[in-house]
Amino acid sequence: MTPRIDHAARLIHAPPAKIAEAFATPEEYMAWLPPAGMTGRALVYDFREGGRYRIELTYASPGAGKTSARTDISHGRFIALDLERRIVMSVEFASADPAFAGEMIMTWTFAPAPGGTEVTVTAEHVPAGISPEDHAEGLNSSLENLARHVEA
Repeated sequence: MTPRIDHAARLIHAPPAKIAEAFATPEEYMAWLPPAGMTGRALVYDFREGGRYRIELTYASPGAGKTSARTDISHGRFIALDLERRIVMSVEFASADPAFAGEMIMTWTFAPAPGGTEVTVTAEHVPAGISPEDHAEGLNSSLENLARHVEA
C-alpha cells in the first residue's frame, strides 16, 4: 500500500522570515497551529534542528480526540530548519488506536510569490485513522490561522 500524502497551500502576505518566526517559540506556534474548534499548549518545545517537541490540542467538543475523547497529544522532532525555505518535522500521536500509529512527516515550504509567500504543508505517511476530509479541513484551518497571525 502506498503511504498517503496530504497537501494544503495558501498565499500569505508576509515574507518567509516572518512566517518562520511563527514557529520559533511555543507561544507563537500555539497562537496559530490549533485548527478551528481547538486550543493548544506546548508541553515540550525545543525549536532547533534535532530538537524535540510535545504538544496537546484540545477539542471544544468531546468525541474526536486521538489520545482521549477531547485531546490529541503528539510529539516529534525538528528534522530540518531552513527558515527561508522550509521546516520539516516528524509527528507521532499518543494513541492506543493502531489507526493513528506511525511517524508522519510534515514539511512546511515557503516559496516567494507575488504579494507574499506561498506556504505549502505536505504530510507524508498520514495515519489511516485521519480521514482525508478532516485532515484537509485541519491543515487549511491552520494555514488560515497562520496567515491571520503573521499578516496582522
